[in-house]
Amino acid sequence: MGAGEWEPEAENWVRWARTPEHDHYWYYRDVFFDEILAPPGQGTVEIGCGEGRVARDLAARGHRVVGIDSSLTLLHYARQASADTAYVQADGAILPFPDRSFDLAVAYNSLQVVADMPGTVAEAARVLGPGGRFCFCVSHPMTDVGRFVGDDFAIRQDYFTNRRVDDAVEQRGLPMTFRGWTYSLEDYAVALESAGLRIEAMREPRPSASLERFQKWQRVPLFLLVRTIKS
Repeated sequence: MGAGEWEPEAENWVRWARTPEHDHYWYYRDVFFDEILAPPGQGTVEIGCGEGRVARDLAARGHRVVGIDSSLTLLHYARQASADTAYVQADGAILPFPDRSFDLAVAYNSLQVVADMPGTVAEAARVLGPGGRFCFCVSHPMTDVGRFVGDDFAIRQDYFTNRRVDDAVEQRGLPMTFRGWTYSLEDYAVALESAGLRIEAMREPRPSASLERFQKWQRVPLFLLVRTIKS
């Protein structure tokens, strides 16, 4: 997704992301950081950093982070919140860094919204040194092909067809429009294979809270977490 598409939602996203315990991030991030994320090294690039909450969590865990995003507004908020972290405006499929600049790349819920998912994966691999890791979280493909109707999960789309997503939602008084694309597991696997990235770990986490609004996600995966290594 380009900067032009994020800008109208930038203020909404800042309120959404910075309201404590508002969205799913707060209840799934521990599995990503504890079981998927590679340890800090010389440098970590976060692709699609938005307003910077993942970058802040990475920095708190000892990572030297460079965050990139296409939205100037979101980068402005990110810089305000963490002046010690470097933020750069860039497209995920055209990273402004030399080959082998980092030993870790992170994409947390950004691969499904960038305009060129395979190109972004290829760029993540390009800027990694040999043995570097690419760790990412995406909306699980299950969530793209179905939705809950009451307590039942109903299929709503052709799994193998890539389609545009444009979902306007309101959660506890905060509006947000999520845009992006749907991808199958094979789409992600082929992108990784083509980029020379081998899967080391994969998780389908369940929410850490027992809140009623998360009960359905104890039965159906909401996110897919993956750690890969560059050949």
